[in-house]
Amino acid sequence: MTVPKTTVLVLDSAEPELLAHFYADLLGATVGPAPGDGDLILVTGSEGVVLGVRRDPHHAPPSWPLPEGSHQAHLSILVAPEALDEAEREAVSLGARPVAAEDDSAAPGSRTTLRRYADPAGHGFVLEAVARQE
Repeated sequence: MTVPKTTVLVLDSAEPELLAHFYADLLGATVGPAPGDGDLILVTGSEGVVLGVRRDPHHAPPSWPLPEGSHQAHLSILVAPEALDEAEREAVSLGARPVAAEDDSAAPGSRTTLRRYADPAGHGFVLEAVARQE
């Protein structure tokens, strides 16, 4: 059985509120904080979350399309906290390579709530424990 997940493309920004509102206006969506993550803002359309914008005070704009430039986007896969370990096992069994696990003392009984991986082609993504909104 596959663990239920939500996929969110996350863009880093020194001013995430401004960028989130730009995309919300562009997409006819709303803006709100991610539950339990004060640095992540979710842009939500009528069909659900379409984009995340994460605060990065040291963000430098990407130099794309220059080949030596960074695209600075990654995929965040949001998972219920109680399913994070199982989601990690699934990802690794499908070919994901663990890159890092952030230390998070706010998650008793779990080694972390944010785990970084490279997909089989080397693209970065994270599994992140986030409480679901009702």
